[in-house]
Amino acid sequence: MIEHIDLNSISVDKLLLPILNEKKVEADVLRLDKIHSLVSGNKWFKLRYYLEEAKKLNKKTILTFGGAWSNHILATAAACQLYNFNCIGIIRGEEAAKLSPTLIQAKELNMKLIFISREDYATRKIPVEIIGDEYYLIDEGGFGIKGATGAATILDYCEKERYTHIACAIGTGTMMAGIIEASLPQQKVIGISVLKNNLELEENVKSLLLHNQKKHFKIIHDYHFGGYAKHKPALLSFMNSFYAQTNVPVDFVYTAKLFYGITDLLNAGFFEPEGRILLIHSGGLQGNSSLNKGTLIF
Repeated sequence: MIEHIDLNSISVDKLLLPILNEKKVEADVLRLDKIHSLVSGNKWFKLRYYLEEAKKLNKKTILTFGGAWSNHILATAAACQLYNFNCIGIIRGEEAAKLSPTLIQAKELNMKLIFISREDYATRKIPVEIIGDEYYLIDEGGFGIKGATGAATILDYCEKERYTHIACAIGTGTMMAGIIEASLPQQKVIGISVLKNNLELEENVKSLLLHNQKKHFKIIHDYHFGGYAKHKPALLSFMNSFYAQTNVPVDFVYTAKLFYGITDLLNAGFFEPEGRILLIHSGGLQGNSSLNKGTLIF
């Protein structure tokens, strides 16, 4: 039996790092990763209003898109089992001889996997075998107004007015758009992109903003470590040292790049003294399952 989502488990953990003392900056982590083992972190917030509408429309099947290592695919599969939907995942690229741990788990949760070419995926082509079926469509990563509206409720779980900066990792930009919407006019929202050369990201975020007047946001593209789901020894080493110092586990796809990037920006003097940063831990720890055993200390 899959466990229920526990929003009461969300905590705000104070980071205690030497660089923060040195730069006279405070930083907290909003621990969304604690709410569920699979529908982890921001995934639930991005899915919640889509699932609610699907229920109202009496749809029985959720159809969504994602790659072989997609947290969204696994989270959707788990959420569909939890809320009694059938689900179909349209997966980018040809089916590999050996499925990723993410897709294996999604399949175990009764998600039907359909693999399509990258060209068809880019245009979100619905495979012919499911045309005409009664399904509710959710785009990759929960991208869309409902996904961003759900993500905006993330800041209900902290005292957002305490912070000068709010920082998050970005894939599709859906969560960042929600955070920008929910932020206060004087706050700065920083996004660390986890994709290489994803330069249309700014426009994607802007397309989801309904009330972005006087909101300040910046997307930084320098910490992708080679691209989506790519990593280098320096990142894995950082993950271990960060956990040893903070007891906060991170994943190499998203959150490690966020914390690495913010640490590097602190070293570079990006944040003014007396600044207060809220870092959004968006979950996704299941992504680490592809690493060799013993790579991480947690």
